[in-house]
Amino acid sequence: MNPYKNKFEVSLRSVIENDGEILVCRNKKKGYYFFPGGHLEYGEKIKDALARELKEELNAVLKEISFIGVVDNIFIEDEEKHHEINLVFKVKLKSNKTKSQEDHIDFIFMNKKEFAKAQFYPIALKKAILKWFKNKKIFWASQY
Repeated sequence: MNPYKNKFEVSLRSVIENDGEILVCRNKKKGYYFFPGGHLEYGEKIKDALARELKEELNAVLKEISFIGVVDNIFIEDEEKHHEINLVFKVKLKSNKTKSQEDHIDFIFMNKKEFAKAQFYPIALKKAILKWFKNKKIFWASQY
């Protein structure tokens, strides 16, 4: 059972670039892509939560973090309603050598053309990031 079912979720997302490519996650079961990160736990500092999630998912160590935007998203997955706020950060890792630590997701670096064509969620986040690559302005977007 999803612990966030019918609850408001705060998700932290990382935009990690390396030599013109972007690190993305792929849900192995469903095939779609999303940015690395995860849920903020009650009482946890945002930077600490993002560092924890990157360590859990990639065994990666956070080096730098800067806020770049917010995306409001309401969606249904596995017949459950979700409402999440995605806080999005440009992130630098101590090393870009990454390996998935979780069985249900893969990580790959994708060039911007591949990213533009990929099945990526939330869609509003993908559109905001494509615009951000060009103008580097803090953004707010909504999926609904």
